[in-house]
Amino acid sequence: MNKKVFVKNTAIMTGCSLLLRSLGIVFRIFISNRVGAEGMGLYQLVFSVYVLGTTFATSGLHTAVTRLAAEKLAYGDYGAVRRLLRVATLCCLLVGGISALLLYGGAPLIGNWVGDARTIPAIAVSGVALPFIGVSGTLKGYFTARRRAWPPCLSQIAEQIVRIGGILLMLHTLWDGSLTQACLIIIVGDALSETVACLLLVIAYRQDSRQLKPTVSPRADRQGLLRPLLHIAVPITAGRYLSTALRTVESLLVPARLTLFTLSNALALQQFGAVKGMALPLIFFPSALLMTVSGLLIPELSDAHALGMQKQVTRLVERALHITLLGAVAIGGLFTALGREWGVLLYNDPLVGLLLCILGPLTPVMYLDSVVTGMLKGLGEQVHSLWYSVADSVVRIVLIWFLLPRYGLTGFLFVMLVSNFLTCLLGTHRLLFVSHTRFHWWKWVLGPCISAAAAIAVCRFCAVLSMGEWPKAILTALTLLFLYVVFLFPLRCVKWADFIPLRTKKQAPQ
Repeated sequence: MNKKVFVKNTAIMTGCSLLLRSLGIVFRIFISNRVGAEGMGLYQLVFSVYVLGTTFATSGLHTAVTRLAAEKLAYGDYGAVRRLLRVATLCCLLVGGISALLLYGGAPLIGNWVGDARTIPAIAVSGVALPFIGVSGTLKGYFTARRRAWPPCLSQIAEQIVRIGGILLMLHTLWDGSLTQACLIIIVGDALSETVACLLLVIAYRQDSRQLKPTVSPRADRQGLLRPLLHIAVPITAGRYLSTALRTVESLLVPARLTLFTLSNALALQQFGAVKGMALPLIFFPSALLMTVSGLLIPELSDAHALGMQKQVTRLVERALHITLLGAVAIGGLFTALGREWGVLLYNDPLVGLLLCILGPLTPVMYLDSVVTGMLKGLGEQVHSLWYSVADSVVRIVLIWFLLPRYGLTGFLFVMLVSNFLTCLLGTHRLLFVSHTRFHWWKWVLGPCISAAAAIAVCRFCAVLSMGEWPKAILTALTLLFLYVVFLFPLRCVKWADFIPLRTKKQAPQ
């Protein structure tokens, strides 16, 4: 792939991701202020089931279409590309339709199993969008193979605008104040937005496919395309089904086990919504830029690994881990020092502020785990990543079952601590092993942590951390970040050469 095209597409996707995350956070804050923490918890229950249905609807066809379409395009077999899209679309409509019917018919059973009948209407309606989500995933795979980032990005922006506008309009005109209807309105807005995004991708595909010249290669039958499509999609799908199913069980289990401690379903949903629906999305919001910077190195990593350039692989892994941990420690320091104030300013909820402070020190571990997982895939270690995810889910479910009825929210936070450290340690150990990389504790972890602690101490001594309004909050965050970067240099955690892009050097395969 042409590096200029890759960097251009990455820049487009980065800008799109930042815009979508910003809109999503602002919208989530607005919704949480309208429906409260209990409403967010109720929505998270429905959303967990919705994610499982989405996994069934997409069926791993995105990756399969990307790989097969790229292969056919490379050989100029444009007719096969069109037939591939038809076969994949029919598969998505079939699987998505079956998934939708299962959710509609099984909504009462799922709602009763969850323990909250208020989720039943939203679960029943959530399946409407599944066929459209599957078709959208297939078309996005086609555009990925075509190296065209604009159509998926524009469809995602339109999807977010329709979602926000539709939900706000329905809340203003139709909402009767009940959490059941509020949850139903949000799901209907999601379904409407997914439908619009799918239609836009279909239009974009019809326009783009006209640029493909007629093929002169022998016509392949549909069975000849279906077999390799399923050969790629089925293993990916099986892994995703298992991982997503375990995550869904975990999400549905948390409120039920919290209720045994709080003796109140409403309070349990409030705590669950505060963690999953309010605190965690805010913690992961700054990761868009950081993940993209690290992600720029991952394709280079994959190329170097394929060419047997071991020294280059090691250098790229070191650079990615260094960048990730430097940024993650800074973000974690911000949440640790300013989380209480941000929770009140954004959500008007002291509990969310407390959660941000508690989860702040865990932020570097969560960010590192995400980047390590991406690099393992770049090195062809998808199987190990899958098993690490499955093991993590099993451990979380067992701990949730035994700890939450006894320790409540404190037990849930402990589960998150154990889980994130487990997956991060397993993934990082595997990455260091396959890339022959040595972990630099001082430069990557200890030094940045000392810099963050020193920046917080200086701000507290100068009474800069006292906040009351947004201008002061922004100024405080910028001051902390500036001091953090300044302290990194005398501790020899960074040097000016680290800010120079790493260039790929030609090297004979080893």
